[in-house]
Amino acid sequence: MLISLRLLNKSSNDDIQIREMFDYARILYNKGLYRQSLDILDKAKSKAMETRHYTLALEVVEFEKLIEGQYITRSIAGRAEQLTSQAIELNTLVASTHAFTNLSLQLYGLYLKVGYVRNRKDYYYVKEFFQARLPKLSYDKLDFWGKVYFCQAHVWYYHMTQEFAFCYRYAQKWVDLFHESPDLIRVNPPLYLKGLHNLLSALFNTLYYKRFVEVLDELLDFTNQFDWSEDKNIAGLFQLYKFIHSIKKHYLEGTFSEGLALVPELDKLIQHDEYNWDNHRVMVFYYRIACLYFGSGDNSNAIHYLNLIINQKNPDYREDIQGFSRILSLIAHFELGNAQLLEYQVKSVFRFLLKKEDLNDVQKEIFRFLRKIPRMRANELRGEFIRLRDKLRKLESDPFERRPFLYLDIISWLDSKIESISVQDVIRQKFLERQAASNRE
Repeated sequence: MLISLRLLNKSSNDDIQIREMFDYARILYNKGLYRQSLDILDKAKSKAMETRHYTLALEVVEFEKLIEGQYITRSIAGRAEQLTSQAIELNTLVASTHAFTNLSLQLYGLYLKVGYVRNRKDYYYVKEFFQARLPKLSYDKLDFWGKVYFCQAHVWYYHMTQEFAFCYRYAQKWVDLFHESPDLIRVNPPLYLKGLHNLLSALFNTLYYKRFVEVLDELLDFTNQFDWSEDKNIAGLFQLYKFIHSIKKHYLEGTFSEGLALVPELDKLIQHDEYNWDNHRVMVFYYRIACLYFGSGDNSNAIHYLNLIINQKNPDYREDIQGFSRILSLIAHFELGNAQLLEYQVKSVFRFLLKKEDLNDVQKEIFRFLRKIPRMRANELRGEFIRLRDKLRKLESDPFERRPFLYLDIISWLDSKIESISVQDVIRQKFLERQAASNRE
């Protein structure tokens, strides 16, 4: 079955074609047909260099060196110097690219564990982690893939440290590299899609709505430009990023009720496990869906999806999402009037976050508020909402206290309680004001 699938996918995968030629050359070599083997290797190397599969090209060169070094093949003069020079050049290119892919992977692993930096200690730890492992290589001297992974490593670093303007700069540079060499989108479409994904995330975090919509249209147009319907991996990535950023667009616009139209299809994809998304991806989607329901005023459904996260048994990833799921659940229970349950759960969530060492000043203020709520009279609530909002607005400007606002727009919720309108209407109004200000500029 795998042999048949390999043959079916050969025409759309350059690396499969290169390996096939390499295998043919090995067979000819084993038969003692050295000249013919070298001819096929030369074609494989040209194909690998053309599509920038430098690791495969290096493997071909090493095989050529083996043949030339052991047998008299009547090669042209200077063949030894030529192969040696190619091997050194390719080795340098591959080593440079690997240095940045290693750093990107290490940063991603760190992000899955802790999410955004939580305090000054976290910030300096991540900064030292990044700088100690950052290869001492000039960007201008890197090849295409080296530059892409250079940008990827910096995107991860600035994303974790919440320096979103820098994150946007490197994500845009990442996508621009593919725009300058569009033929390489076909060579590595997942890396191009990931670049668009990170660019959209940076634009969302900087509230750059106009550019966000432009890049989202580019993402959605991907399947019109390229037919990857037979490639589950690429189709899965496209669907993943399409849903993530389509939901975020509704967050920006304050159109949560409209965003709920995405939920049935997304839920179906998750339940059928059509694209084999990992548990981390599914957990983040549950949180995003819960936020859509919360923003639209459907707190019962919000709690349902939050419970799918909270009830997981000891997940060792995204402690940030686990923590904020519990906080949003508390607020949803408050909205439903579950005072007795709220009083019990506040203590439980407080212990959870204390154990995870994830309790910051914003969360402490929210807990103080939620602890007092069950014992307060209705006419006292508005004043308490105003006091909490004023405290949180002061904390919002602190770079190490703004992390909670990336997960939950608690201030807009407080505004909704103070003004007696829905959360959705508050966020929609803020969006329209930002758009009007942007148009005046």
